[in-house]
Amino acid sequence: MQADLQAVCPGLLAITNDADNLWFLRLLSHGENLIKLSRLRSTTLLKIPAVGRKYAALIRQWQGRAFFSHEVDYVGPMIVEDARRILALREKVREIEAQCEALAERSQLSRLIRTIPGFGLVCASEIGGEIGTIARFANERSLALYLGMATLDDSSGTRKGAKRPKHVNAHARMAMMTAVDRHRKSVPESQRYYAKKRAEGKTHNQAVRALGRHLCRVLFKMLTQERPYERRQ
Repeated sequence: MQADLQAVCPGLLAITNDADNLWFLRLLSHGENLIKLSRLRSTTLLKIPAVGRKYAALIRQWQGRAFFSHEVDYVGPMIVEDARRILALREKVREIEAQCEALAERSQLSRLIRTIPGFGLVCASEIGGEIGTIARFANERSLALYLGMATLDDSSGTRKGAKRPKHVNAHARMAMMTAVDRHRKSVPESQRYYAKKRAEGKTHNQAVRALGRHLCRVLFKMLTQERPYERRQ
């Protein structure tokens, strides 16, 4: 959609650098004809949900210099339809998140995992659901292997190496990678650990997994002792 907007009416896209903004999507989906957006009055703009006076002023400025390419007649309706589809999907996502919130509140594991900075609703629910019960794991290493945050020794003779274990929960690993990356951005100590690994020559994913391996030790202790995450002072 953003590429189509750039081709059909670049000035309109220049109002915002992010076509995914709620107010912009509501503007695009107002009516069936993009050209008519250049003729909307201020009173009409203010009635569009999420626009408000600030964005209405930006739109009015654009209207004075609005330009449309000859492709607008057949590309414009597709842009409007895309905007409406995105709005519908966002509403569906909100409904699913509300359901996840309700389910997560009923899960002790998910509630504890969410106390770790950076571990939001979706990732914590995914990890908690895939773990099921911490009693399945004999120690923190087996948990780390299951979550994809640890490697297996693959050394032979004088060669030292490691390999990924085959029996990793792919869904939990993806959730862990996302959550750990967010975690290190919100906790200075974790960010320093990540930076140290990058300085040692590790790739981004390797550094995130190294931090995730450390967090698996914390996570195992939290879940076995049923204690929330605590930051050291």
